[in-house]
Amino acid sequence: MKQSRIFNLLLGGLLSTSACQMAEQGEEVRNHPNIVIIYMDDLGYGDVGAYGATAIKTPNIDRLAAEGLRFTNGYATSSTCTPSRYALLTGVYPWRNKDAKILPGTAPLLIDTQQQTLPKMLKQAGYRTGVVGKWHLGLGVGHVDWNQRITPGPNEVGFDYSYIMAATQDRVPTVFIENGKVVGAEADDPIDIDYHQNFEGEPTGLDHPELLRMRWHHGHNNSIVNGIPRIGFMKGGEKAKWIDENMADTFLTKACTFVKERQSEPFFLYYAMHQPHVPRTPNPRFAGSSGLGPRGDVIVEADWCIGAFMKTLEDEGLLESTIVIFSSDNGPVVNDGYYDDAVEKLGDHRPWGPLRGGKYSLYEAGTRVPFIVQWKGRINTGVSDAVICQMDLLASLADLTAQDIESSDSRNLLQVLLGDTNQGRNELILEASSRTALRKGDWVMIPPYNGPTRNEQVNIELGNSDEYQLYNIKDDAGQQTNLTEAEPEKLKEMIDSYEAIRGHSDKPEPLKLE
Repeated sequence: MKQSRIFNLLLGGLLSTSACQMAEQGEEVRNHPNIVIIYMDDLGYGDVGAYGATAIKTPNIDRLAAEGLRFTNGYATSSTCTPSRYALLTGVYPWRNKDAKILPGTAPLLIDTQQQTLPKMLKQAGYRTGVVGKWHLGLGVGHVDWNQRITPGPNEVGFDYSYIMAATQDRVPTVFIENGKVVGAEADDPIDIDYHQNFEGEPTGLDHPELLRMRWHHGHNNSIVNGIPRIGFMKGGEKAKWIDENMADTFLTKACTFVKERQSEPFFLYYAMHQPHVPRTPNPRFAGSSGLGPRGDVIVEADWCIGAFMKTLEDEGLLESTIVIFSSDNGPVVNDGYYDDAVEKLGDHRPWGPLRGGKYSLYEAGTRVPFIVQWKGRINTGVSDAVICQMDLLASLADLTAQDIESSDSRNLLQVLLGDTNQGRNELILEASSRTALRKGDWVMIPPYNGPTRNEQVNIELGNSDEYQLYNIKDDAGQQTNLTEAEPEKLKEMIDSYEAIRGHSDKPEPLKLE
């Protein structure tokens, strides 16, 4: 009996200790902030009032900046969408994955289901995770049956909830997918998708221009949906097809609902907006609101959506317990495939701001993007010149949530994100369509690359040259003065640093320094 009493007392003590530890862990999880990433599509450094825009009004994004920390040297890893999104969610340089390039809507899932991801890491920390909006990271394993549950996808790489478009607004399939199932799909109207051959009897933008309400300029002349020609061919799914002008409202509603329904534990929401990517189709409430044509109108629309989303956080009493990170997947492009008055009505607006290049480019405007962090009551307002990359969010948010991860590319810059230090990255490889360059300190080095110097269709300088390019972007943000001859030792240092990270796979002819 005595031994039994002692055993019971010991067992009770152990259980009590265990219960206390579990309670402490639960309290720790509850004390983790909610995390929201608002990710825009093709928004340029100069498209936002807080970054100098005057011809277009973005009061809600500007408020994020005024009440948070605005980075002047915030980067996407790539000047195109899929690679940047891959790096954001995996913490891995996209050039390490040969398939990390602009994907068709039928591409298989780019992220390995065994790979570390941002949502997986946060799930381990007790978070509920969700993605709403543009995906463009592939689905399935090579052939998707759009009439069955589509897997693997976002749910298999860490997201508890997903409401997405498969690729982009200008690519088929033009349907929403919720947790792997096409929304509104009907068995008697099956969906077929092909990126090589049209389906018999289906009109295209090339053959039937009379059916169009938006004319294609280049590359967008396949299947017609809602009077807009797309990339790729689609048949069926008539009742499942989205209404372009309602897309912003649809994604906003889903994002707000996710927030409202997930307050018993911390949540992570990746709110991947589709604006201002083509086709630019503002809701009628915003048509004509900017004076800059549909491109300006959808930026105004996106800004309104951000304001409405932040109001939801405020109404739910979540502003002080939520860190909000705002950025864009790459730099701007004006004409990206449709005639939509973006060029004609641009006026004095400079989407690239003081920078050179844009989407698809190795120059700064391709990858340096708006980057704002707000956490009411924790992050002091201000401006940071620290160099930071979206790829660094994995390691930084792991630290924030007390998680241990292994990552060779993502850097723990939590104290930079929180504004506690201005010491950011020293080195960063920047990528554009598999071509890469190096930013180190205040310098950018671009190796020689073959190819055109300008993409004439979109009127953007690509950064290709038969010579090395070296710029001091602190003194020369617009990259107008190539300093290779004036700074030979700095150039050699940059080349050595570049090759130490990137390797020699794309090494040009050796530079001979005099």
